[in-house]
Amino acid sequence: MTSLSRSPRSALYKSHPELVLNLGSCLAVLAILAIVTFLLARERDSVEQAAIRSSGNIVQLIESDILRNVELYDQSLKGVIWAVQHPELLKVSPKLRQQILFNQAFSAPVRGDILWLDANGDVVGDSTSAVPRQANFADTIPFQAHRDRPGLGLLISPPFKARLGDLDWCISFSRRITGHNGEFIGLAAGALRLSYFSQLFERLDIGEDSSINLLNTDGQLLARQPTRPQDPLIGTNFAEFPNFKRILDDRAGSFTAHSATYNSQRMYTFARVADLPLIVLVVHSSDEVYQAWRRTALLVSVATGVLCIGILWLTLLLGRELRRRHEAEQGLATLAATDSLTGLANRRRLDQVLRLEWARAQRNRKPLAVLMVDVDLFKAFNQRHGHAGGDHVLREVAKTIEQCIRRPADLAARYGGEEFQVVLPETELAGALLLAERIRASVEAMPPFAGDERSVTVSVGIGLHIPGTQQDLTRLLGDADEALYRAKAKGRNRVEGPEG
Repeated sequence: MTSLSRSPRSALYKSHPELVLNLGSCLAVLAILAIVTFLLARERDSVEQAAIRSSGNIVQLIESDILRNVELYDQSLKGVIWAVQHPELLKVSPKLRQQILFNQAFSAPVRGDILWLDANGDVVGDSTSAVPRQANFADTIPFQAHRDRPGLGLLISPPFKARLGDLDWCISFSRRITGHNGEFIGLAAGALRLSYFSQLFERLDIGEDSSINLLNTDGQLLARQPTRPQDPLIGTNFAEFPNFKRILDDRAGSFTAHSATYNSQRMYTFARVADLPLIVLVVHSSDEVYQAWRRTALLVSVATGVLCIGILWLTLLLGRELRRRHEAEQGLATLAATDSLTGLANRRRLDQVLRLEWARAQRNRKPLAVLMVDVDLFKAFNQRHGHAGGDHVLREVAKTIEQCIRRPADLAARYGGEEFQVVLPETELAGALLLAERIRASVEAMPPFAGDERSVTVSVGIGLHIPGTQQDLTRLLGDADEALYRAKAKGRNRVEGPEG
């Protein structure tokens, strides 16, 4: 089984070595390209996952800081509410009352201030001064929301420009102050500078074309770092953008999508800050994320391309050498199987074909005919015209015999001296006689050699194998030889078939 399974491949390699070599090289090149492509794709995924992990860590860090600030603000607001609801604590001096009402940690300019507003929206207590600054906030959204909705809890406002001091853009945290009978008696509110987040973001290096953003759930941009002239301004609303809608729906995660703002691919990593209406968003430029990978991919691709081209080039050179070798071997095989004088198959080739056709005739139960052709009176001709003349006549007779053969499977060969043999597979006696007569007539029609009045002639004897008869190859050749001698004995220049 092993030898049988290997023989077709061996035969293919022997018959088409260049084809097998080219096919093997192409498969090797394809395998190299597939492996390199797989490794580059896996490396790209690793780069993407590393960027997502890094962005996720940044989001968690910012989320923790925001939660800590919100909790501190909320505790301070609750402290103000508790103090307001205990009037006896407010009978002390203004400076001491300020210490009781407000946590000094939030009086630092880096964050903002905390105010106590009465039921009319006027400032009653101020974390920045023992004497409250004068302002009215009755027209603000947080004030009206707490006044009209008692159970609102902690409210985070949209970004706004501060009315007191130089706080610039801020967001506020506020809680309703309720009287003993459930009536609205004021508001505790704390302002947080959005610049605080910008300063926090500045300490995080995320790349030149990337950004850290803080938005509320209404789609308003609260803080961004870095800030460049072409970037969206604080307060810009992204509520209608498809990417923001996806962020709002998923609450936390990461995805890559086209940015309508920058008209390029961006990687978004985001998280909702607990149950607060705040979203931390880290946006990376895909070009920036994959920049190092692209350089590596380009280098590897060029190296792989050069390697593959080198393999194919060497394959072509080796294939050319194999082709030359194959042609040389074929030429040697042809020379080894060809008679050097006449150009017909030689005795060695004739014996191979005879054995092959005899075995095929036995296997397929088909007839096989053999013609023995001999040049008449050749020795006398050779004495008259010398060996050069004899060789010329043999070449002309061989050419004539070859021209008479029509089928590819038929073979004309030089048997020896002035004798030729023609092998005719699957040929009945009638067909063999017809071809033999054609050969005889064609040779007789050749122009006479210089100095001779008559043209050269041949005698032909036919041996025939009929399926089912007790006959071997030796006997078949013997029958053809006997028929040739009969043709000679009956006057030459004639065709004789097998006896009986």
